[in-house]
Amino acid sequence: MEAKSINAELASYTAKLFRDNFGKGPQSVYVSIEHPFVTIYLRDFLAPMERVLVRQENFMKIEETRDCLMQELIPEIKATLRVTAKINIDNIYYDWSIKNRTGLLVGVITEDNDEELKSFSDYPQKQRVHDEIIKMSKQAEKAPEEVDSLYLNSRTLVVKRSGILVEIEKEFIRSGFTESLRLSKRKLEKGMLDPGTFEEILGLNVLDIFVDWDFHFDISYITFILKPQKKNSF
Repeated sequence: MEAKSINAELASYTAKLFRDNFGKGPQSVYVSIEHPFVTIYLRDFLAPMERVLVRQENFMKIEETRDCLMQELIPEIKATLRVTAKINIDNIYYDWSIKNRTGLLVGVITEDNDEELKSFSDYPQKQRVHDEIIKMSKQAEKAPEEVDSLYLNSRTLVVKRSGILVEIEKEFIRSGFTESLRLSKRKLEKGMLDPGTFEEILGLNVLDIFVDWDFHFDISYITFILKPQKKNSF
């Protein structure tokens, strides 16, 4: 099956999966498979019940509910990617922009490794992007032990951080407060990631910024969705 057909099939599947489980699916879904990642970008995604919570500005309740549902959906998404696209996914990261009614899923393809990521990661603004990410991380928790990044395509920039958790966060995780930590860090870090700063560095408009963590491995991914260059792009 051609790549475009696979992406279209995965987009259709994702829209139906979210519609069946959330009561309303996204208006549009964009799938991109660019090793070592699979990205699934959702637009105009807000369930009817969530609209009430938005009016009340109770965004964290929406995120908490979605996070619970995603734990049930992730195994099914992994299985579908394995059957449809013939790829194995090590982990799926996800985040939401409730105000923009968007969301992003980032799947890490199992057979790829960090060395392959580094070989495709060079771009002119790389060090300046890393400097800003390190600056934000220092303010939020501590400087990462390692930072890497790459453009998946002209509209998607992924930044990986390793070794960012401080001891109090690790204790929260050991004590079973993972979801509370995730919600708090999501709000804190995204509030500190200034789109204007990265627009100046990259020379492109930033449409969305998404952040997620694997607390067990002390890894985080920050994904920038940039203004498309083609009229038919999202």
